[in-house]
Amino acid sequence: MAASAPVSTWRIVRAPRLIDGTGAPATSDPVVVVRDGAIHGVHQGRVPGDVPAGTPVIDLPDHTLLPGLIDAHVHLVLPGDGTPFESSMREPDGVLVAIAFANAQTALASGITTLRDCGGRRDTTLHLRRAQHLGYASLPRLHLCGRPITITGGHCWYFGGEADGPDDLQRMVRALLKDGVDYIKIMATGGGTVGTMSWLPSFSEDELRVAVHEAHRFGRRVGIHSLCAAATRSVLAVGADQIEHCNFLADAAGLQEFDPQVADEVARAGTPVTTTLAVGHYVVAALQAHERRTAAEQADLDRRRRTFENNLEHFRRMRRAGVRLVAGTDAGWRFTPFTAIATEVALLREIGAGTPEAIAAAASVAAGAMGLADVTGVVREGFAADLIAVPGDPASDITALRHPTLVMQEGRIVREPAPTASPAPGLPARV
Repeated sequence: MAASAPVSTWRIVRAPRLIDGTGAPATSDPVVVVRDGAIHGVHQGRVPGDVPAGTPVIDLPDHTLLPGLIDAHVHLVLPGDGTPFESSMREPDGVLVAIAFANAQTALASGITTLRDCGGRRDTTLHLRRAQHLGYASLPRLHLCGRPITITGGHCWYFGGEADGPDDLQRMVRALLKDGVDYIKIMATGGGTVGTMSWLPSFSEDELRVAVHEAHRFGRRVGIHSLCAAATRSVLAVGADQIEHCNFLADAAGLQEFDPQVADEVARAGTPVTTTLAVGHYVVAALQAHERRTAAEQADLDRRRRTFENNLEHFRRMRRAGVRLVAGTDAGWRFTPFTAIATEVALLREIGAGTPEAIAAAASVAAGAMGLADVTGVVREGFAADLIAVPGDPASDITALRHPTLVMQEGRIVREPAPTASPAPGLPARV
């Protein structure tokens, strides 16, 4: 047997089943061989002969192996505990970096090995990643936009990305590229920021086109937040790479009017949409937890419940139309925790996705939308050894995703089962 590499660089993980993240059905009796932080091979029921004797083996009876999950929409600097956005923004940047550090650690322990942050204040998230690269933080892979671009006084203006007019947007994109962002995020409508209008486009189409063109010219993708149909049409017209939320708000009262033509246009364009259904789920759950409610609080709960139910139905219809869905939770916003990806996957099943498809939305589909299709999101030879194991079979009980027994990122064990992995004297076949 070849044994040129140190034994410590190799590891074997075995379980009864594997959902590989591509959307394919589960396969049985997988043996995943990890070497130097990458997947060396995926085999069925056997260990290949090129693995050194004494390689550590993690045996996980009655478990399912999956790729490390991807949450494609989070805000690391926000607490996700119901603190109003405006209150969170009173904290100094150093505190926000500490909050982001704790949130990223929570996400990693829950099986999320890649996070796409959709906006933090100034350079806070970039400073966090710098600390990670220097070895001071054990965190998920971070895919960052820095501060999102918004109109003056627009959604998330507290983050420091205000820009108006084509020239200003071009300068802002260049400044963000200088900062080292992975992609550009733009707020095409208002949102949950006080005083903004989520039912109206914020930027003109010409403004969006300049920003998207400039980002693409330098090889960066563009994700655009859109909560109304008119803005989504503009997002498609300028060639954005991803749409965040893709809701259908029509007025200040929260009325939503699904537009099947817009859904068809998104599907034809092939532009992936980040679902962020979990944020509504957690808002409703938090408000319902208060048993004694005033009439105003009850009305607010009723309105938010209708909005959440409408969003589920709209995404059900978008999925049927062929829209490519990416799992993202909006973790940090309102009451959404950094463990919410399991809830997002469960909600995707609720709108009609099968288990492999729903998991793929938080794995290969998300990785592809982010430009990481050849890096992570799939349990396959040559990909990063981002791997989790959950008890039982998620096809029977999707809540198993909330309880990962094993979390591995690039071959490094973040959470390991009991008993811990132990060196094997040989390489026995599964019995």
